[in-house]
Amino acid sequence: MNETVQAAEHGAGQELGIVPRLPRGVRLKFDETRGQWLLLAPERLVKVDDIAVAILKRCDGVATIEAIVEDLATAYAADRALIDADVRRLLNELAVKRMVDL
Repeated sequence: MNETVQAAEHGAGQELGIVPRLPRGVRLKFDETRGQWLLLAPERLVKVDDIAVAILKRCDGVATIEAIVEDLATAYAADRALIDADVRRLLNELAVKRMVDL
């Protein structure tokens, strides 16, 4: 089992200071033709919803998971605990697919 899968299964990203970023070759792009956001990687494509876009736009290689959660909680005036769980779940799922580096 690779380290990314093991880390995701054991709750990677829950430690303080994890800085998510899109790996080389992966990018978030709005497809004008389809009218939707896509996460593009070599030979892979993932359609992402508005919530995922809000999270992924903040994965700049500088902001920690905690900073992303705090920013989203403030921007959307939502429960921080719910946002935290959603952010970690999405990032862990994408890390398993090697679409996000944690």
